[in-house]
Amino acid sequence: MRLKSHIFVSSLLRHAFARGGYAAVLRKGAEEAGAIFIRQRTRVGTETLYAPAPQNFFEEEGDTTRKFEVRLRDVEAGIIDHALSSEIRFDPDCWIIEIELDDCTGLLNLVDDTANPLR
Repeated sequence: MRLKSHIFVSSLLRHAFARGGYAAVLRKGAEEAGAIFIRQRTRVGTETLYAPAPQNFFEEEGDTTRKFEVRLRDVEAGIIDHALSSEIRFDPDCWIIEIELDDCTGLLNLVDDTANPLR
């Protein structure tokens, strides 16, 4: 059974603060299983958008780990705003989390996007 979205988000916020960063919930989604999008802001003014990984990255049927892919990397805020607006129209129950950290290494379980044949 996958960890509920609201519990995952709470843990993510605590980990970001523990690393000396800032984190906030910009949009609260479905508590049980809402998709989670993470907006990372850096000190240089660029942003990266992390989105739920496609299903083909889940190796086994029982794999319950939340995995993310980099949807947009080091872009301007307006581009992230536009992408998130589209996601909200598609899935109004999604979560949007903002993290202000220069390095999110180890914070999220990222998939290797070069292995995705659809990219």
